[in-house]
Amino acid sequence: MFDKLEDILIKLEEIMHRLNDPDTVNDSKQFQKLLKEQAELQPLADAYTEYKNCKETAAESLEMLEAESDEEMRELLKDELQNAKKRVNELEHELKILLLPKDPNDQKNVIVEIRAGAGGDESALFAYEIYRMYNKYADSKNWKTELLSCSENGLGGFKEVTFMINGAGAYSRLKYEKGVHRVQRVPETESGGRIHTSTITVAIMPEAEEIDFHLDLNDCKFDVFRASGNGGQCVNTTDSAVRLTHIPTGIVISCQDEKSQLKNKDKALKVLRSRLYEMELEKQHEAEAKERRSQVGTGDRSEKIRTYNFPQGRVTDHRIKLTLHKIESVLAGDLDEIIDSLTAADQAEKLAYMEQQ
Repeated sequence: MFDKLEDILIKLEEIMHRLNDPDTVNDSKQFQKLLKEQAELQPLADAYTEYKNCKETAAESLEMLEAESDEEMRELLKDELQNAKKRVNELEHELKILLLPKDPNDQKNVIVEIRAGAGGDESALFAYEIYRMYNKYADSKNWKTELLSCSENGLGGFKEVTFMINGAGAYSRLKYEKGVHRVQRVPETESGGRIHTSTITVAIMPEAEEIDFHLDLNDCKFDVFRASGNGGQCVNTTDSAVRLTHIPTGIVISCQDEKSQLKNKDKALKVLRSRLYEMELEKQHEAEAKERRSQVGTGDRSEKIRTYNFPQGRVTDHRIKLTLHKIESVLAGDLDEIIDSLTAADQAEKLAYMEQQ
């Protein structure tokens, strides 16, 4: 590990030297590439530099402690030695986490699909609330959201909705959200006051570019139709709606929220490309899962990952057995505690697997 870290320090020094070269500064593409590399390596370099400094401090404190006879000074040196050793251990763990293989999709934008499941209109209403939750979370991160397509139920809910979140690191934060989300509450339409259980499914897909996944347009069939619906969340009052069918897989995507047929076609292609890319990623994940079972779950759409219980005011993530009694806050977009816990659990599991190899 430490040989690799020394190599990183050398590489970072070379990058910094090249960034100060006038020829590099004048080559904007190369300059941006080096800036990205520097941003990726800097946290590792900073942590490793601090690690070496703390190791040196601990060694010096121990040496001085062995030669010191004054009791008051010895106590100070003992404290300094203890603090340095503690920080060395913390930094060693931090460095192992930083050296874990990076998910190449982590910095990408995401396409989110939410579909109502069991529970009829109550499920559709919950789908809208989860859609709103992710929008508020995106706002808190200064990310932009873009509605791609939706189908409403006439009561303010969504039968299904697809939207994009644009922001650096969006996929890295939201990738653990895929799966079945369950709600337990008394519906407004329920006169008897009985608690109902409804479900929705959430799919989180990294935005796929042409370089990630080549889509053969000969495999695609486009149909144009007049948009229909109840209005509301979706702008569906034009006759420029597009239905895209991917013949090999049978995937059908409809986009109708733009007034331009061309824009709807582009959005449909964007969703299709990301769906196909996600299918490829799932195949890779299944292959990896044979060697390593992820602690935070497979991410499969059929897997129940979280329950929102309104009578008890709690949200429970079943994968890591985390329960928070702040359901209103979570639905208002306060997701960091859940996401941080899921990220930490995934990192710990990967680290344990690596140390066994």
